[in-house]
Amino acid sequence: MTLYIGREASKLWKRICAEITTEINLLLDNWKYLLAGLIFQYIHGLAARGVHYLHRPGPTLQDLGFFLLPELGQDKAYISETVFSFVFLSFFLWTFHPFIFKSKKIYTVLVWCRVLAFLVASQILRIITFYSTQLPGPNYHCREGSKLARLPKPDSMLEVLLINFPRGVIYGCGDLIFSSHMIFTLVFVLTYQKYGTRRFIKQFAWLVAIIQSLLIVASRKHYTVDVVVAWY
Repeated sequence: MTLYIGREASKLWKRICAEITTEINLLLDNWKYLLAGLIFQYIHGLAARGVHYLHRPGPTLQDLGFFLLPELGQDKAYISETVFSFVFLSFFLWTFHPFIFKSKKIYTVLVWCRVLAFLVASQILRIITFYSTQLPGPNYHCREGSKLARLPKPDSMLEVLLINFPRGVIYGCGDLIFSSHMIFTLVFVLTYQKYGTRRFIKQFAWLVAIIQSLLIVASRKHYTVDVVVAWY
């Protein structure tokens, strides 16, 4: 038994070392694309922060999803964030599975290059849409009477560039069409749909994406149109 464990541990270590060598070579060839994708995540956050300065709270718009789905309330708003965190963490860990498991179909560096490329393209479209039309935010902290619904004029450019992370990201307003959470969720699900090997996980991933869509609307974090546009 001890000999078997030792032999398998040795095989695993060799596999990890071989995979690290391969991924480092890929990283040396593609680091510019990864860096550009990561930098754009900051630019996207900066754009979302900027539109918050333009946000003007008003009456919540009439929405079919709000009519059909009961409001979860502020005390249950964490549920959709928990589901999203599960999706993000699960996908992140899956992209590194070739380092451990034999069933190799992806290269971690190349997958993240493609994921970031799709995210950047989607986020560019998102920035264009939420700057084109600013809707009154349906989230609790974006409604009339909330101190967070409007941002005072910044004292300096540095204040804008720092985007008040993470509070400025969590309590943003105005960046509605279309849902950023759904962009990430759908890009992750579609990536696993293409490169994943487990059919039941693919089916479960689509189910989670649907549940996430419903939870976002039920939490009043987005209007239904924000979620629907993200799907197509």
